[in-house]
Amino acid sequence: MILTVDIGNTNTVLGIYNDNKLIYKFRIQSIHDKTTDEYASLLLTLLERNNVNVAKIEGAIIGSVVPQLQYTFIRMIKKYFKINTLVVNSELKTGITMQVDNPKEVGADRIANAVAGVEKYGKPCIVIDFGTATTFDIINKYGAYIGGIICPGIMLASKMLRSNTAQLPEVSIKKPSSVIGKNTVHHIQSGIYFGYLEMINGLLRRVLKEEFLDNNVNVIITGGLGNDISNDMEFKAVYEPNLTLDGLMILYKNNI
Repeated sequence: MILTVDIGNTNTVLGIYNDNKLIYKFRIQSIHDKTTDEYASLLLTLLERNNVNVAKIEGAIIGSVVPQLQYTFIRMIKKYFKINTLVVNSELKTGITMQVDNPKEVGADRIANAVAGVEKYGKPCIVIDFGTATTFDIINKYGAYIGGIICPGIMLASKMLRSNTAQLPEVSIKKPSSVIGKNTVHHIQSGIYFGYLEMINGLLRRVLKEEFLDNNVNVIITGGLGNDISNDMEFKAVYEPNLTLDGLMILYKNNI
């Protein structure tokens, strides 16, 4: 079995793969000051409750956008699982060419998403990840990663609206019944949901016009509210909730 670890700014998602199949998935908070032993206690408890034999975990890979937590997890895996960890970076064998100014700036999660997108859906493809930030990653028909887009995430935008206004309440983010709201909560939900939907559609239109004039490109959505948004997009898209973990597993196979 292989342990995959996707460390994000808000949450850390862990997957256990057996014979290239995801059999367990856990989501925990990314807490910067949590110690190696504290994370080990949490993870070992989750594995035990799901009857996962830790001794059968023979490899691990980490994709992290939080350097401090990356080192915490590397130490934790070494100490408690007795195995070394492969860490995602632009120098691994990815199967894609990085055609950007500085490949080292591309986040590990975005590398994993691009690799999984090409592996599962072919090239060209566009991957949109609804995380703490909403990211677009674009791979052309030659299998080259040609760049992307970073926007504030939908939950981040909602929290910023609440924290920087005196009277607006915190609301759950979901699709409202109509664009025109009848109360404050409805107003906020409409602005955030439909506003983000139009942002995604608008950015996709511009990407297609700039790079894919024939519109012959696969669009893959992952993360957060991606499933809800993908159902309302004007472009055909497929939702892959485990795309990043799948990308980590592919990278592990390509580099062991």
